[in-house]
Amino acid sequence: MKLCRFLAPRPALATDTVGNGLVSDGASVLDLTAAGWPNLGALLDLDALPAELDRLARQTDLPRYALEGVRLLPPIDRQEVWAAGVTYLRSKKARMEDSDFSATAYDRVYEAERPELFFKSLPEKVVGSGEAVGIRRDAKWNVPEPELALVINSRGKIVGYTIGNDMSSRDIEGENLLYLPQAKIYSRSCALGPWIVVGATEEEARSWRIGIQIRRADQVVFEGETSVGQIKRSFQGLVDFLFRSQSFPHGAVLLTGTGVVPSESFTLQPGDVVRIDVSGIGTLENPVAEV
Repeated sequence: MKLCRFLAPRPALATDTVGNGLVSDGASVLDLTAAGWPNLGALLDLDALPAELDRLARQTDLPRYALEGVRLLPPIDRQEVWAAGVTYLRSKKARMEDSDFSATAYDRVYEAERPELFFKSLPEKVVGSGEAVGIRRDAKWNVPEPELALVINSRGKIVGYTIGNDMSSRDIEGENLLYLPQAKIYSRSCALGPWIVVGATEEEARSWRIGIQIRRADQVVFEGETSVGQIKRSFQGLVDFLFRSQSFPHGAVLLTGTGVVPSESFTLQPGDVVRIDVSGIGTLENPVAEV
């Protein structure tokens, strides 16, 4: 099942209302806010979330909207977004190539018990599918990073999956490892969507493929593909480290790293369109704008 956040069509002059929805048939959105679930974090905390969603899907008295008639929002409300780095061998090699200064650090963290984890975004700064992702004005090498994102409840349980784009300024990061926050955290640097897939196991998720295509003036200028199964670390292992000495009362989203890395000869430009497909989830698509 697919959980989403959406803006429903409203009569003229009416105030737009954000709702939590269930995309159960691929063509419509069931309004779960009308069923008493305005808070996504509370919904994700349910012990039997798939069963509750199945029960709600059978209700006939809830508002339902055509999927094409609503605006999908990032599928979070109060959840922080974090990210794991150097979880794919390809990512380790690329990060080491970025900077001789930082090569040893990336090599060590790939083999270490403790993963690289870093804060990525507050929920209000995340963009959804169809919204523009940003590239820094003061960077010369900007790339998207297509990733599987774990949706975690307040108790540290993985309850679903969505698609993430961890936008990165590789030249800033490569100049000095201490510049990582500036390379990773800025306006429109994180995209999530289009919804949360609930009920899949880690084994199922590891069979999914992640693909990326970047178009410029209707031409494909970069594309690549990898497998979620190439992630070295277990999903729950990453979550356990995230929750060490931490509390997330509304839950969190954790990006799991990228296995598709453009070469240093490629950088994003304003007007490009980034399309990320994850076989078990759907498509996250965003135009690119300078920020």
